[in-house]
Amino acid sequence: MGGQACVFYGAAEFSRDTDFAILADAANLARLRKALAELRAKPIAVPPFSLRYLRRGHAIHFRCQHPEASRLRVDVMSRMRGVDSFAELWKRRTSVELPDGTPCDLLSPPDLVQAKKTQRDKDWPMIRRLVEAHYFQNRGRATVPQVRFWLRELRTPELLIRVARSNPSLCRRQTAERPLLVHAAAGNVAALERALRDEETSERDCDREYWLPLRRELEQMRHPR
Repeated sequence: MGGQACVFYGAAEFSRDTDFAILADAANLARLRKALAELRAKPIAVPPFSLRYLRRGHAIHFRCQHPEASRLRVDVMSRMRGVDSFAELWKRRTSVELPDGTPCDLLSPPDLVQAKKTQRDKDWPMIRRLVEAHYFQNRGRATVPQVRFWLRELRTPELLIRVARSNPSLCRRQTAERPLLVHAAAGNVAALERALRDEETSERDCDREYWLPLRRELEQMRHPR
């Protein structure tokens, strides 16, 4: 669900860690513990590895000690701001196969974009590249759901204007959900750029507010340590 997924989708990002969205139940945690043991992964920082904190929305962080994954960081989460339940994510996942036959299940592009709407500076250029890559890979045979995704998430003014003007009825229907599409349909680049900046600021503010109580919990856990 992180930088490694972005690489698979063609929005290349060098990532020093691997992020997983997981199903937070006892049986699945037992399987995860076994996999982490094989990696000789040790928890780092807080919170501790438990269902309670995963279900609250915390990320649990590990550092691998296995020689073939030395110092690799693994982060796991089961709940993210604005992102659907794991069951829904699993239904929409993208499954790919590595050259050696190893299967990999990725968050779908729309779910990955939503998961990356954070307060972190590095995530917003990645969102832009993810949606651009999806557009260029699919524009020749686009489906209605794909066009809706572009209208909802494109952050490149020129491309958003192109999609809006090529799909006027879909654009009109999505304007209530994303008002800045009015500027895209009108071809007003300056107004669209301002609205995109405002949209990003609003999402960053929402993410900060979401994390406030979780950060307080982390601070309370850090003090005794």
